[in-house]
Amino acid sequence: MAYSSGFSPHPRISYANAAPTGAASEAEFLEIGLSVACDPERVRSDVDAALPAGLDIVAAEVSPGDTLADRLTGSRWQIDVVGVEPAIAERAVATFLARETVEVSRMTKSGLRTFDARGAVRDLRPEPGRLIATIAHQVPLVRPDDLLAALAEVEPAWRPTHPPLLTRLVQGALEEVTGDIVAPL
Repeated sequence: MAYSSGFSPHPRISYANAAPTGAASEAEFLEIGLSVACDPERVRSDVDAALPAGLDIVAAEVSPGDTLADRLTGSRWQIDVVGVEPAIAERAVATFLARETVEVSRMTKSGLRTFDARGAVRDLRPEPGRLIATIAHQVPLVRPDDLLAALAEVEPAWRPTHPPLLTRLVQGALEEVTGDIVAPL
């Protein structure tokens, strides 16, 4: 692994568009700077062997040279919600999707920030006990908890009884026409 220069060198590793704290994920990416060229499969195998059980490196590829984060343009999320009646979930989703904008606020390092959550949501469908959402990566990044806040904004009866379970199912290049998310490399 390559290290930064200076008085306190750090490993050259970057987590591209990491999932929010507390969210599960089946699709995370990281970039590792290497000091010498290595076989990607050997890097994958060595890193995978060093990780705890259940945290698996499924593939490694040589970077094409640009930043991986620029290639990650969309994510699909499964959002498990408890205590929301199916009719309320359907009404909230329909109302949300019918709007051009739905503003939400989130506390950031620089204070409270208000932004549109609707524009980033490319697809949203209710299923029993959950939502499946396809979200385009934009600035600011709309997270699943922002989407839940937006649903509460448009539907007063939206009141889950437990904290949601957020799981990123896939992440990659969002194809605008089809809404598919494909491998970024």
